[in-house]
Amino acid sequence: ILRSLGERGAYLKVFPAKSPMEELSSFKADGYFLSNGPGDPASMEYAVTLVKDILKLQKPVFGICLGHQLLALASGLHTYKMYNGHRGANHPVKNLFTGHCEITSQNHGFGVRMEDVLKEKDTIELTHINLNDDSVEGIRLKNAPAFSVQYHPEANPGPHDSKYLFDDFINLIKQTKNN
Repeated sequence: ILRSLGERGAYLKVFPAKSPMEELSSFKADGYFLSNGPGDPASMEYAVTLVKDILKLQKPVFGICLGHQLLALASGLHTYKMYNGHRGANHPVKNLFTGHCEITSQNHGFGVRMEDVLKEKDTIELTHINLNDDSVEGIRLKNAPAFSVQYHPEANPGPHDSKYLFDDFINLIKQTKNN
């Protein structure tokens, strides 16, 4: 993840998960990346609160895996423990904007509830869907410059199928800075 962002010219600083907003703000970041990690996102109230605070800044946010789930929770959606988690480097995901299928790498046991995403269509947009089980693989907020995916775009399971997401994040930062 750091290499993928660094290759695009990002100046990076990594903060521990329980860092207070004041500490994050002191870095004067142009954007925030919510990384992957283990555990049940619903039990991480501290992280959900932090993501809500980050969203108030109206700065670009990109989340993957656990970061995707935390962005969803901070936006009023719910997560659930999957009967069978997604594990492996061969999960087909459809980008609903381009119509392209991406072969993705995944390693998670929790997901974002589809019915919540569909209910919140005025504020949240479904961007990616898992072609094996029709689960939520990506969202974009309509009221903030924020998006996320459930899978690992840095993992290269296919021919760099999802690397464009890092470009999208950097472009969102540049676009936001210029406005």
